[in-house]
Amino acid sequence: MTSLGQEIAARATALPEGAPLTAKAFLHLGSRAAVDQVLSRLARKGTLLRIGRGVYVRPILSRYGMHSPSTPKVIEGLANHIGEPIAVSGATAANALGLTTQVPAKEVYLTSGRNRRLKLGARTVEVRHAPAWQLVLPGHVAGDVVRALAWMGPERSGTAIGKLRTRLSAAELEEVAGTRPRLPTWMAQQVSALVHHA
Repeated sequence: MTSLGQEIAARATALPEGAPLTAKAFLHLGSRAAVDQVLSRLARKGTLLRIGRGVYVRPILSRYGMHSPSTPKVIEGLANHIGEPIAVSGATAANALGLTTQVPAKEVYLTSGRNRRLKLGARTVEVRHAPAWQLVLPGHVAGDVVRALAWMGPERSGTAIGKLRTRLSAAELEEVAGTRPRLPTWMAQQVSALVHHA
């Protein structure tokens, strides 16, 4: 009969990169206290990485040794696990879209859920609560446009419209236009200006 530790380690090995493990997934194998103890022990041994309170991931083995999974993989896994949208921050979106050369000092993501801080090796990733309208179309360029404009604010976002017109495809512009009913008035106006002059 396999031990609880072996069972959890085997399950972790079978998961894709960045997929989270929590005690609740193993309560059919033992008490909450027993599962928590095993997860902590596996983290101390290096079999698992504790990335947040009660949340673990499998470390990645490469020719350079063990390291934490990539941030996007962890974020994707966490979003699927908790059932909440998680999207890049407005600062990251603005940089990716070429609207600013400023590279964000911190890795920040937005979510509809509670604030979280994830520890991925030496990196700390913040997941911050944001209003629902800032979470439209996570993983889509159109959604990144909304988050970038939100980060820039009403005063600075107007200057971004010209750049966006040359960088977005017709399909992306249409997708951005479709977000207008969910946006604050000032941003819906900016998006209308973007789409109208496209």
